[in-house]
Amino acid sequence: MDIQPSFLDRLFESGLLIDTGVDGLYGRSAQFEDVIAAFERLIDRFGGADGAEVIRFPSGMNRAFFETNGYMKSFPQLAGTVHSFCGNELDHMSLLKCMEVGDDWTKDQEATDIVLTPAACYPLYPTVAKRGPLPESGALFDLQSHCFRHEPSKDPARQQLFRMREYVCMGTDKHVTDFRQSWMDRGVEMMKAVGLEVTIDVANDPFFGRAGKMLANNQRDQKLKFELLIPITTTAKPTACMSFNYHQNAFGAKWGLNLEDGSVAHTACVGFGLERIALALLHHHGLDTVDWPKSVRKALWG
Repeated sequence: MDIQPSFLDRLFESGLLIDTGVDGLYGRSAQFEDVIAAFERLIDRFGGADGAEVIRFPSGMNRAFFETNGYMKSFPQLAGTVHSFCGNELDHMSLLKCMEVGDDWTKDQEATDIVLTPAACYPLYPTVAKRGPLPESGALFDLQSHCFRHEPSKDPARQQLFRMREYVCMGTDKHVTDFRQSWMDRGVEMMKAVGLEVTIDVANDPFFGRAGKMLANNQRDQKLKFELLIPITTTAKPTACMSFNYHQNAFGAKWGLNLEDGSVAHTACVGFGLERIALALLHHHGLDTVDWPKSVRKALWG
């Protein structure tokens, strides 16, 4: 009996993704990157007129900021830290001997002041807090960053290193929830323009442990997180390609983000999983973009 190749196998065979030997860590071809670049231009067409301040943070962030954000409390299973050799010449000789015999040479590595960025918006809150009070009209930011989450998988839509595009809004509760709703509407419109059928559903983050179940239930009950879902590797469990998150005043209180009247700012964000959206387009329209429907090509490339 013939076994149909998986979507990941087809992506490797076509050269769209490049196997590195680590699940969830892939090289990308020019065609794959072209799809992402085209979709980012579509994002700009929908959101560019809003006047967001553009900031691009690196794929690593200040460990102290990471700790203050509380990521290890909620998602220790996903975190990635940067360690480095900090020893002397004798330590170096010991390291080389470990490598020669196949022992663990990483055991003496020490944590640096850098961790891998888990979400594009994480470095933003302390950055904006340093500026002082936010204007009465609030603030809007346009971010994009490589992000890391330690969840190796054969599912190409669940990568360990991936790009996240975000718009982050800061202001009053009404201001930021109106922003979130507008992007939920835009998200559906954008995906319709590129020929993708979607659903939007309430969701929760993958909080860790027993206490995490309570946090997840609370997040769902308050409808703080919605996801735009598209089938990629399975129709039974579609993939979240966009998320719409209302943080209430959690980040505002944590970082001292205040409005001019002294009240604590609320924040919300919309996130685009760029690799996931590219994969959704390739899965639904075919692995060669030349053969995609004219309406889709027009929406992306004009």
